[in-house]
Amino acid sequence: MNNSSREAKLQKIIETEKILNDIQDIDVLLEQLLTEARAIVNADAGSIYVWDESTKLLSIKYSQNDTQQKRLEAGQKLPYSFFSFPANEKSISGYCVLNKEILNIPDVYQIPEDSIYNFNRQPDILSGYKTKSMLTIPLITADGRILGVLQIINAQDEDGNFIAFDKDAELYIQHFAENATAALERGFLTRTMVLRMARMAEMRDPKETGTHVTRVSKYSVEIYDRWAFKHNIPAKEKSAFRDSLTIASILHDVGKVGISDLILKKPGRFDDNERNIMKAHTYICHFLFNGFVSGLDKMILDVAMHHHERWDGKGYPGKIDISKVTSPDVIFDLHDSMGLSGEEIPLAARIVAVADVFDALSHRRCYKDAWNEDDVLNELKAQSGTQFDPELIDIFFEVYPTIKEIQKSLPDEES
Repeated sequence: MNNSSREAKLQKIIETEKILNDIQDIDVLLEQLLTEARAIVNADAGSIYVWDESTKLLSIKYSQNDTQQKRLEAGQKLPYSFFSFPANEKSISGYCVLNKEILNIPDVYQIPEDSIYNFNRQPDILSGYKTKSMLTIPLITADGRILGVLQIINAQDEDGNFIAFDKDAELYIQHFAENATAALERGFLTRTMVLRMARMAEMRDPKETGTHVTRVSKYSVEIYDRWAFKHNIPAKEKSAFRDSLTIASILHDVGKVGISDLILKKPGRFDDNERNIMKAHTYICHFLFNGFVSGLDKMILDVAMHHHERWDGKGYPGKIDISKVTSPDVIFDLHDSMGLSGEEIPLAARIVAVADVFDALSHRRCYKDAWNEDDVLNELKAQSGTQFDPELIDIFFEVYPTIKEIQKSLPDEES
């Protein structure tokens, strides 16, 4: 590789690090890290894993494969994959984690029989894909903690032929990974803080659970991704929106921290006054996020305030004068309030409304049993154009196979 090519690669790494540092959500960050790492060394595929030190489990978070992606229709995604497994030295990723070593394997089908680790051929057999070269690197912080594993598959030459990763590729990825771990640390910290805020609402309201908000978040991103594709949203704008949406959807009910336990935990039906108090959780979040200027803060406020609006204008809180909310004790009489309607409702709130209702109906809660799948889907169809944005309902059904995979991967703890 000549000097100009090396300089271009290093410049690409610097630019990529800036992109990663602008991302706040860990899921978006992990996916983008994998995408950028593959681009740096022109790799066809790859996966990224997260390491849990307490359980000694590796969890595959994202997989990408250009060859398989090209076989799909435009806008479609590869099947959602998420699974965890105990790390041991017999697997390539496990070996890298436990030994904190990089493995650069020219051909995974030619690993010597006396090697400690081996290649699991089953995914290739099931998919029809042929893995050849593999570069696997542990993601290690400056103080020696392991965050995960980055695994890059099938380097390509200029003609698209699969080749081994050369020494330069190994050095580039190593340098990239060392710098990317700082962004990952920040991303994990942000997620921890967001989940702590969500747990505050969970502690107050038994109907809110950690798995519920996580599922709602992942559903929301899937719906948005398809919407963005249909609307030809530029990549940079799409990335920023989905980054904020991932966090905002987790916090959609964070305003419940300001509602009395007498209301939240009441076993029977609400009277009119209690119902208005309960509805106040949508605008109480004004005290948490108003006055901040970031796009994330604005989206959190949009989602928390407006995810109970309806497409037909019969939702809440609607066109309230938020300046009159001078304390958490201010309660609006929303009986006659005209809600926002149609595209007056922020897009993020319209998306979360669909995801939230789908998940709430699909799972058992202390006050109700889970609905069966057909009844849930029929209810969403029936409410298209009244409660929900009809375009988003159409999109929901387009991505429903992925929604089901997410649902399966994140069961309620009690189940």
